[in-house]
Amino acid sequence: MSWTHYLPALLKGAEVTAIIGVTSMLLGAIFAFAAGLARFAGGRLLSWIALVYIEIFRGTSLLVQLFWLYYALPLIGISFDPITTGIVGLALNIGAYGAEVVRGALRSVPDTQHEAARALNFGHGQTLFHIVLPQAVVEMIPPFGNLAVQNLKDTALVSLISISDLTFQAQQLRNITLDSVRIYSLTLIGYFIMALILVVFMRWLETILRRGAAFPGRAPA
Repeated sequence: MSWTHYLPALLKGAEVTAIIGVTSMLLGAIFAFAAGLARFAGGRLLSWIALVYIEIFRGTSLLVQLFWLYYALPLIGISFDPITTGIVGLALNIGAYGAEVVRGALRSVPDTQHEAARALNFGHGQTLFHIVLPQAVVEMIPPFGNLAVQNLKDTALVSLISISDLTFQAQQLRNITLDSVRIYSLTLIGYFIMALILVVFMRWLETILRRGAAFPGRAPA
């Protein structure tokens, strides 16, 4: 059997992988910003809740988290379809790591910026969202790019909860044909191409944001 005969199934799996990877990263970014902001500027209760979330999902295996969401939650009456479970599990995991990226970037903004905001009579919320956050977002992009690539690679684990992603399709083809070398070589290339696209996009986004930070638009008169 030629290489091309494997492509339809692998491309179908790659589409599922891309959907899960992108969706979980976007949802994870929301979790990361919520937890990171809570750790940086939230009250004691919010900060404590965010810390518990971060430590649980950073301190346990992603595979075990996926199994828990897929097999344990239905025992207490909460169940999701496999793809939703995969997306939520990946998002919660990547959000926990991203929360520390957000908190670190927010803390990296110099104290002089806070002092200037106070001199302009800005409130705490105005300082955070109009002064600190726009500068911190630029610093978040490189580590978020790394997390996005890691998240893409972690999507391979969702094959273990019956999702027909790229890894699942490769395993199925391999079980049928026993052609491990060609199937897994194509799978390797597929993950590499998707990761490369992510890296290029994140670098483009970083360039755009840095240009915006260096040449901010003129405020309306």
